[in-house]
Amino acid sequence: LLYKISSLNSSVPLCMQLPSVLPKALGLRRDTEGSPGAWRLSRAAAGREPLELVTVWMQGTVVAADGGEARLRDPSGAFSVCGLERVPRGRPCLVPGKYVMVMGVVQACSPEPCLQAVKMTDLSDNPIHESMWELEVEDLHRNIP
Repeated sequence: LLYKISSLNSSVPLCMQLPSVLPKALGLRRDTEGSPGAWRLSRAAAGREPLELVTVWMQGTVVAADGGEARLRDPSGAFSVCGLERVPRGRPCLVPGKYVMVMGVVQACSPEPCLQAVKMTDLSDNPIHESMWELEVEDLHRNIP
């Protein structure tokens, strides 16, 4: 899974903080410790301090959807999203095969990532979103202190 991470900035209200980092989701599953509201992503392999995970931005293909929950997949694995009945989605996008972005709060990292959704958007109309996502993740990781 590929995702962006928002680090906590105490001078900005939590509801207004935007995602700012893009690691791969396999790292979310393997390199994260903590609990809801206090997740930290290890970057020891890169010789950097851990990142505090507040809000994440993940992109993937809808595999299944039922009620307010969905299961998505990207090239590195699967993740779940809950609370979708309460978030803005624009045009309908909870259809298997649609490529979407989800912003949310990390609820669990193991056995697979699970997000409490804040927003969901259909990105299927432009295939560049999917093909560029991994490159965006890699580029941002190289540039985050």
